[in-house]
Amino acid sequence: MKRLIAIMCVAALSIAAAMISGCDKVEDAGRKAVRKTGDLVGKGVAEFASGVGEGVRDVTDGSLPDVMTAIATRKSVRKFDPSRTVDAALVEKLLRAAMAAPTAMDRRTWEFIVVRDEAKLKALGEALPYSRISNGARLAICVCGTLDNGLPGRGKEYWVQDCAAAAENLLLAAHGHGLGAVWTGVWPGEDRIAAARQILGIPEEYAPLCMIPIGYPAENPAVKDKWNPAKVHYDRW
Repeated sequence: MKRLIAIMCVAALSIAAAMISGCDKVEDAGRKAVRKTGDLVGKGVAEFASGVGEGVRDVTDGSLPDVMTAIATRKSVRKFDPSRTVDAALVEKLLRAAMAAPTAMDRRTWEFIVVRDEAKLKALGEALPYSRISNGARLAICVCGTLDNGLPGRGKEYWVQDCAAAAENLLLAAHGHGLGAVWTGVWPGEDRIAAARQILGIPEEYAPLCMIPIGYPAENPAVKDKWNPAKVHYDRW
């Protein structure tokens, strides 16, 4: 046990040092960590360690704004250019960003439905008029969570929090890549849930949290400064 802890600590330090040098070295460090720990800690941890650095490189590129700028300048875009589509590689980057979100007990209770089919987009736009899909969106992503699915143990009851964090990551990634997007609620409205479930074939053990239409902006709404120090409390209310 002591040997295992020591090896894992060394691997963690190696990865941390590599992060300072760039994604390529992070990936190499992750693979070395797998070789050192894989036989000792089992397949689950080995698979986790082997992914260190790989997703990071796939999500980012040199043209993206820094994280604080992206957070401060993100805005809800509700009108899209219907002549432009979002290519599959970029959609994957958005989904990778979404799945990089924190999740209770590392349960990753989220599921994502990528909607490109014109008939389904039209049906969603009609059934969910507040979704803004009808405003030229050629893409929508429905963020769903696991209600139960027979999962043992704790963590699954936090699916709303998990999916909300993933949705925010997705919105920030879309903004960082020059796309427009807007969070539109589905859960907990019963009519909205039923409409999304019927159109998209969502199983009963899953629930749609939100619908996010995405596209190239056809509007440029002002950025809102939402900072309000009166909302901040220190040490107690």
